[in-house]
Amino acid sequence: MGKSIHDIITMAINPPKTFEEYLDSYAKEVGEIIVSDIPRGSHPDMNLYLYDPLLAYSENGGKRHRPLICFAACRAVGGDMQRATTAAAAIEHFHTAALIHDDVADEALLRRGIPCLHLREGIGLALNAGDLALSLVNNTVLYDKHLDDALKIRVMIELEKMTRHTIEGQALDIGWARDGRYDITVEDYLVMATHKTAHYSGAVPLAIGAIVGGGTESEIETLRNYGLDTGLAFQIQDDLLNLIGSEESTQKDFRNDITEGKRTLVVVHALLHSPHAARLIEILSSKEKDPTILEEAVAIMQASDSIDYARNYAENLTSIAKNRLIDMVKPSDARDLLVSMADWFVNRLK
Repeated sequence: MGKSIHDIITMAINPPKTFEEYLDSYAKEVGEIIVSDIPRGSHPDMNLYLYDPLLAYSENGGKRHRPLICFAACRAVGGDMQRATTAAAAIEHFHTAALIHDDVADEALLRRGIPCLHLREGIGLALNAGDLALSLVNNTVLYDKHLDDALKIRVMIELEKMTRHTIEGQALDIGWARDGRYDITVEDYLVMATHKTAHYSGAVPLAIGAIVGGGTESEIETLRNYGLDTGLAFQIQDDLLNLIGSEESTQKDFRNDITEGKRTLVVVHALLHSPHAARLIEILSSKEKDPTILEEAVAIMQASDSIDYARNYAENLTSIAKNRLIDMVKPSDARDLLVSMADWFVNRLK
């Protein structure tokens, strides 16, 4: 794999002070480590139809925040980051699979600034590539020579639970839209978003990093809970970006959450508090793509203070979570990066 993650991060001349700097500094190198374990096929056409599309998709990665917080959690408990490499890669492979499958389910057009994989390769091959990425999740850890068998099993159990939680959340998200459900409460949304996003975007990367880093059970659970709160805030902010960010900032279909009838926290709040809830339901049910109508839906949400409600909810979550992390995890530059992570999660609109 070339240079190790330990060398990449610990040998920096000017270590990053903020989480955004951390991502900018190491996303490229971490991405190279992760894609290096995508295998090759035994027949040239296997590469053409399977391995090459997955490799190209994985190389066009995002900020790589999930593997990078796994490494930060490992460091925060005094562990060797090299031991977290396969776990971090496994989580990123899962993220790849989830995005590929999610885009098919949502009939999305754009991902990371380019057409979705199912539009470039066809639905069948895209789903197959997503399945391959899923197969890499546990296999990546299974063959890690740095971890003993007991630790491998514990990490793989975490990954299995993460996968199931995410699929449960996705089922709620898709099912509510399919069945035209508009009786969703704030509590319903929080369950869905926590399962769909918070476990794999926050809780499990941090918990696994602490586990392989040799953290105490208290440290592991503190980091897991921090990831649940900040991961939920991340999803809320992602929903806000889709509504009031920009096509450039989202790197995917702008306002497609409205087109897909997503039950976001903003939508749930607006349906409960807006005098124009019936009109909002009409728009959400029509698979509308007209920018003027999408803007009308956003205006309804703004008028009911639903956008401010969601933003404040995310900010309160992260504020409480940061204080708890500071109280429970000993001081270090890695802990400071994780504290900064919470701010980055909720400030991506600013």
